[in-house]
Amino acid sequence: QLHIVESGGGLVQPGGSLRLSCVVSGFFQSLDIYAIGWFRQVPGKEREGVSCIGAVGGTTHYADSVKGRFTISRDIAKNTVYLQMNSLKPEDTAIYHCAVNGLCFQVPRVSDYDYWGQGTQVTVSS
Repeated sequence: QLHIVESGGGLVQPGGSLRLSCVVSGFFQSLDIYAIGWFRQVPGKEREGVSCIGAVGGTTHYADSVKGRFTISRDIAKNTVYLQMNSLKPEDTAIYHCAVNGLCFQVPRVSDYDYWGQGTQVTVSS
């Protein structure tokens, strides 16, 4: 069983930046045995994949809507995955969730991931 906690959300003006963190705990040898994804959800809409980082090699994928603005990374020693979000837009407003143990061959899909955090709210507004 894995425990996932996201943090770093908040209110930011358009054009601003935030860095989300996803701390993973539980019984595992190293964080890089898992593919980890970031997803977001707006009330009334389906949860959508934002970015993922693959196991071992750390290949990354991004949704077209965030490509060039968001960067996913990980610190294996801290069991933490980050999502650096720059040039934020109002349409980036959502609850952002981290998920672990899935696939990262393309933009992540909700159905491919097993463990989920509760999410952190990101609001982009002036």
